[in-house]
Amino acid sequence: MLPGLDWSYTGELAATQVISLTLLSVLTASAQVVNFGKCPKPDVQANFDASRYLGKWYGIQKIPTTFQKGQCSTATYSLKSPGVIGVLNSQLLDDGTISSTVGSAKVKNPAEPAKLEVSFSVSSPPGPYWVLSTDYEGHSLVYSCTDFGEFYKEMTWILSREPTLSEQTIEELHGILSSFGVSVDKMVPTNQDPDYCSPMYE
Repeated sequence: MLPGLDWSYTGELAATQVISLTLLSVLTASAQVVNFGKCPKPDVQANFDASRYLGKWYGIQKIPTTFQKGQCSTATYSLKSPGVIGVLNSQLLDDGTISSTVGSAKVKNPAEPAKLEVSFSVSSPPGPYWVLSTDYEGHSLVYSCTDFGEFYKEMTWILSREPTLSEQTIEELHGILSSFGVSVDKMVPTNQDPDYCSPMYE
């Protein structure tokens, strides 16, 4: 035995690395963005006003996720009860059907109202929903990040009150994301063509 080397610790470390690599492979295969290290802590929207944020938002761009494979995505927020926001996410799937998911969002710390936690199932933990930038009437930039030991999974969405958003605004929001290391080249546009998305409005 090598002097000073705790073989039980080495075995535990190896096992941890195997588990981490296995989870990393699963997340990577699911097309979600995974990076080594810890979640960044970007600045969020100052003086966030949830009441002004309510209503319908259209998906413009996103980092691909396993749960949002459709097009024509919308997110509708409503006041469910004091301190609780109702969430309705909808999308048009490739087979022409509309998929909708209902959840709720709460502010974790009243001192940071732009940092919300969203839940869609009692069996799964809530996920972070940080509003990095919004003018309430035009755009919203949302970021979500979760640590998994030695790496983290991040997601982000650019939303708009209308099915379109100016390229200038998109570039400005990309600049915010790039400033703390998000690879904006991995973001994909959401199809909001009126004809294609017509089933969403019927």
